[in-house]
Amino acid sequence: MIFDQVKKMIAQQLKVNEADVKPESRLVEDLKADSANIMVMIMDLEDSFGIMVEDDQIMRMKTVADVVSYIESKK
Repeated sequence: MIFDQVKKMIAQQLKVNEADVKPESRLVEDLKADSANIMVMIMDLEDSFGIMVEDDQIMRMKTVADVVSYIESKK
């Protein structure tokens, strides 16, 4: 399932507990991601899922669910 993969990647990248990574979790406010974290996460997602994330889409990804929805739309 895409959510499970994304959750694991975000937890590793941000060094947070996987249990804290929920669909409604906000990347910056709740999980304390900064711009560098987000760029690395995007590169990891691109590699793992074989997609390209457009720059204008990155700023629209506010929650974990936003990230999952974007990946699903590219599959």
